[in-house]
Amino acid sequence: MPGKKGEVMWPRLVASKILNKRLGSNNFVADFPSDLESNFLEFPRFDSKSLSCSSILNDRVRTENYKIFVSTWNVGGVAPAEDLNMEELLDTCNICDIYVLGFQEVVPLRAANVLGPENSKISLKWNSLIREALNKKSFKNEGKSTESSNQYEFRCIISKQMVGILISVWIRTELRSFVRNPSVSCVGCGIMGCLGNKGSVSVRFRLHETSFCFVCSHLASGGREGDERYRNSNAAEILSRTSFPKGSSLDLPQKILDHDRVIFLGDLNYRISLPESATRLLVNKGEWNALLENDQLRMELKESQVFEGWHEGTIKFAPTYKYYPNSDQYFGGLEGKRGEKKRVPAW
Repeated sequence: MPGKKGEVMWPRLVASKILNKRLGSNNFVADFPSDLESNFLEFPRFDSKSLSCSSILNDRVRTENYKIFVSTWNVGGVAPAEDLNMEELLDTCNICDIYVLGFQEVVPLRAANVLGPENSKISLKWNSLIREALNKKSFKNEGKSTESSNQYEFRCIISKQMVGILISVWIRTELRSFVRNPSVSCVGCGIMGCLGNKGSVSVRFRLHETSFCFVCSHLASGGREGDERYRNSNAAEILSRTSFPKGSSLDLPQKILDHDRVIFLGDLNYRISLPESATRLLVNKGEWNALLENDQLRMELKESQVFEGWHEGTIKFAPTYKYYPNSDQYFGGLEGKRGEKKRVPAW
């Protein structure tokens, strides 16, 4: 059926081409060359002793333990302030070996940002703040300057943005020689099922002989009954469509679930299936368990509708959706605010 005069038609194929034009498995930002397999890997020198049967067997069972920090934050389309202190978010008093930070809505999700060129300035700004916080050697406590226990330097090995989704991976410089095969894969699940206002940016790399995959996502929104099915569909699309290159040796995992360690993070947008008044009452009482019993994601997991076989981390904090900017007040919780959208608290 022909469109009305002046109506713009956006076939799925055209939209897909717009999205794919700026996506690529090796198209990401890093502090080091993207060809980490040749530039990062330092091959050990062998001697006759190191090639003995006992030493080879011992090497095969050797295990290294590392601490990984993973965080996700929907920043609501607001650029970070120049003096934003990231130390509290990164918990820099307890240094980890690897930091994975996911962001959603680093730019407002309007048409110009969804269809236009990527705004790389905003990701550079976030990465600059992360770099400053991770590599800070002192901090102020009650006005006094104190030396930090952080004696390490951190560098970015992968940073990738798709519209409002940004993921940034940082690692101790001492470990960079053991990192190989970094890659990214973007999946758009937004407008027409393919644009990047919703979807995921996934990153993968090998640390020693273990493959890691981190999936930073922003799933479909909506608080109406049945909207959770759209979120389930987005998650299934991400798991199905995400694909990484095989690598020169053709033995690298290509799909998300093929990796040794996988973490799915982001703004999943699942809500709490209770009336607004009941939800706010339980929030005010701090009854997290009662809220979690009605959490859509928990309910969908129990019914094997999504993320079958996955495990969610323990939740011992207040719902994170949705606050007024720079406050601890939820949307809809202040009197005198007329005409604003209802935002029932949720995780």
